[in-house]
Amino acid sequence: MDTEPNNTTRDALLTRKMVHLALPVRWTPVGQEGRAPVEVGCTYDIHRNGARLSGSGDLNIGDLVLVERGRHKAICQVVWTADPASALSGQFSVQCLENRTPWEEELRQIEEQYQPIDETVRRSSSVTALRAEANRRRRPRFYVDGHIEVIDGMQHVAGEVEQISEFGARISAEEVLRPGTDFRLMLNVFDVSLTVKAKVKYQVQNSGMGVEFQEIRRGDRPMLRYVLSKLRARRVEDFVPVEIVSGGMATVAG
Repeated sequence: MDTEPNNTTRDALLTRKMVHLALPVRWTPVGQEGRAPVEVGCTYDIHRNGARLSGSGDLNIGDLVLVERGRHKAICQVVWTADPASALSGQFSVQCLENRTPWEEELRQIEEQYQPIDETVRRSSSVTALRAEANRRRRPRFYVDGHIEVIDGMQHVAGEVEQISEFGARISAEEVLRPGTDFRLMLNVFDVSLTVKAKVKYQVQNSGMGVEFQEIRRGDRPMLRYVLSKLRARRVEDFVPVEIVSGGMATVAG
């Protein structure tokens, strides 16, 4: 069984600016009797308040650990642990309880990097592009219940993801973007979060959007595959028929 963060932690994961970066770190359990062993691991994602890490120790939500990188260290609390039977086995997320994180300097120097969601679409051959589009349409789509944050410039809108595939999703949000709009989408599904750059393909009865993924944050592709693997038993052949509505930003009633 997956261990999930509480609602407060889940909301926080959606609003933090996370950067995919592997940094070597050391961490030690705090509060154990005697001298606890020092574990060596690395980060997967870092942000201003914590990180997602790897390690071989047996940790539980709520445990305290001392995380060190070089001369910088901070007491952190475990807020999520991966299912040991999943592809994310050994990973855990921590929230730093101090004002400064051990990787604060790296955050100042790095920006988020993205990669195309489908490398083959970038090729110039029109035949290759048509084949890639055909393969895209055959990708299975799954019903899912997850949280999202739509980021369009300075505007942040919360919502829900209803269906998802390798190349897109159908989402509902407090406000609907018009077709053709490019935006950033942060998804929190099951026990992981990931970020993609997406484009609105159509509106769904003035209450949702069908979106196509354009780029995925570097390092998040395994996270998307992990989510899809857990949904594979609940496949749907296609999105339900939709009504395409043109026009500007529309506020969802109710």
